[in-house]
Parts: sequence; C-alpha cells; structure tokens
Amino acid sequence: MPIIRKIVFVTIIFTLSLMSQSLSQEIKKIGKFKDWETMTLNEAGEKVCFAQTKPILQAPKSNKREAKLFVTFRPNEKITDEISVTPGYEFNKNNSVTAVSGKYKFKFDIKQSGFAWIADNKIEVKMVRQMKRGSRIMITGYNQKGSQTIDHYSLLGFTKAYEAAKTTCR
Repeated sequence: MPIIRKIVFVTIIFTLSLMSQSLSQEIKKIGKFKDWETMTLNEAGEKVCFAQTKPILQAPKSNKREAKLFVTFRPNEKITDEISVTPGYEFNKNNSVTAVSGKYKFKFDIKQSGFAWIADNKIEVKMVRQMKRGSRIMITGYNQKGSQTIDHYSLLGFTKAYEAAKTTCR
C-alpha cells in the first residue's frame, strides 16, 4: 500500500476520533475494553476497523501531547495488524522511533506527517503477539528539536479490543 494512502487513512482516523459529535455518524465506537477502545470507519465505501489507546504516562510531563497507538484492519486492501503511532508532534527524521515491551524491541521504519509505521507485516504480527502477552509498551520518539519523548501505554484490554476490531472487519 502506498505510504500516502496509509497517511491519509491514519490521519482520518485520528482526526475523527478527536472531533465533536457532529461527525459521530462517520465513526462508530464498537466497545471500550479497559484502557483500549475499538472503532470502525466507513470511508469511501471501504470499512476500516481499529483498536486505539492513549498513553497512561508521558515524559517529559511538562509536554502534554495528543499521542495515540493504533492497530488497524483494512479488509478491502487485505491489510491486517497495521500498527501506527502518533506522538502529537512531527517526528525528527534523524532519530529512530521504537517500541519496547518486556525484552522485545520494535523499530518503526516509516515516519511521516506526525505518524510512524512498521513496514514489515511479519514484525507487526510479532509486536501484536507481544502486546497480547505484555502489560505495558513504551514508545520512544524524538521531536524536531531532537528532544526525546517516551509514551507509556497500558496493554490492559488490548486483546479484547484487538479481537473486536479484527472480528468487525472480517
């Protein structure tokens, strides 16, 4: 899938999840599962389902941001387990974006328009497997000035939110 299309879909999902009730018909909440929620979106006749969460802890504390972590399914494009993250700022192109859960570390390969993705679906599947087993995942990124941020995401409810998104988009 071209990166531009990924960016457009993730941007739409993120924007719609933040907008007021006037757009609530376009995005449908499927369920809330502890720290995660599942939603679906019908965009241009294509169904998109995703599980999302916000950080439970952000560092530095003085820099409040609208960060989110997503796992998305796009059945019309045969895309499953698409992991993306937004820190609430534009990533620095010179530094890596990584996720750490337990002893496992995952690198996000693509950074564009304030989002990061993992290019290899096999790595995404491994990350999802670890997210199902873990209790927390930390995403580390760097802003345009080179300052590091670390977002801690709870994985409580992830498995149920993930399964609800996967089932909804079959």
